[in-house]
Amino acid sequence: MDSGSKTDAIAFEFPPYLRIYKNGRAKRTQEVEFIPPSIDLVTGVSSKDVVIEPETGLSARLYLPKVKDRLSKLPLLIYFHGGGFCTESAFSPLYHPYVDSLVAEAKVVAISVNYRRAPEHPLPMCYEDSWTSLKWVVSQSKEEAWLKDNVDFTRVFLAGDSAGANIAHNMAVRAGCSALNGLKINGLVLIHPHFAGVEPFKSEIGNFGVKIAGNLWRAVYPLTTGLDDPFVNPDKDPNFSRLGCKRVLVCIAEKDIFRDRGQFYCENLRKSRWDGKVEFMEAEGENHVFHLYNPTCKRAKDLMKCVVSFINTSE
Repeated sequence: MDSGSKTDAIAFEFPPYLRIYKNGRAKRTQEVEFIPPSIDLVTGVSSKDVVIEPETGLSARLYLPKVKDRLSKLPLLIYFHGGGFCTESAFSPLYHPYVDSLVAEAKVVAISVNYRRAPEHPLPMCYEDSWTSLKWVVSQSKEEAWLKDNVDFTRVFLAGDSAGANIAHNMAVRAGCSALNGLKINGLVLIHPHFAGVEPFKSEIGNFGVKIAGNLWRAVYPLTTGLDDPFVNPDKDPNFSRLGCKRVLVCIAEKDIFRDRGQFYCENLRKSRWDGKVEFMEAEGENHVFHLYNPTCKRAKDLMKCVVSFINTSE
């Protein structure tokens, strides 16, 4: 076949994970391994998978910590994995161990959402899947045993990293605009959030990684209005100040291409009409989602302690 044919012409590459051709065909160069749910022998955390929407295959993984002499119900953590909206899953070797450890450390029940990925399911599908997952939690609060018997639905936290942090933010905004009866979101945890903007600033200027991230956004969301789309640039969202919680923790990494956007997010949130508290943490000398690849390093442990403290602080 002629390399210049429409079939072979490449529209976008996200190495080493994904190649999108101009005719719309997508090729995944690395498939994500599936890690089954289990009872972790080290942490004592139990996990199981649930189907949220049978007709679309939308699913999630539930986590239940091992807690001795528990006198009250536990907070609920709703987690959204990263991966540029197009790679990874809630069931991968990168995310299953991380959420398992977070559940053990924070003593929370968790649901890790396995939203459908682009480009097969272009954005805004991941946002719709995530919102459906939140509504499922509400609908199952008196049905699903792990939720009904163990969760305090007045203590709910949304969290995610990278693209997942972007999703978590957008879910918090949507919750602030469309109340989820029976679910009170106490806090939002954004780890190395994937945000952008048309006008580059600070370390973004001339940064090739930032350019790739911008091209990735357009590839996973073909109908986007661009890098000032409110989904990826919260500063352009008229509902930004309606964030549906009173506490936000933003964690950035010094060498991350999204570092300055995360800091900008904090500054804008503090200046907005939102009536809440913003907390901030920076990991010096580290890169994007370093804690997933090196979870035993000191700064990854510091990050874990910060997130756990945020969740366990009553305000």
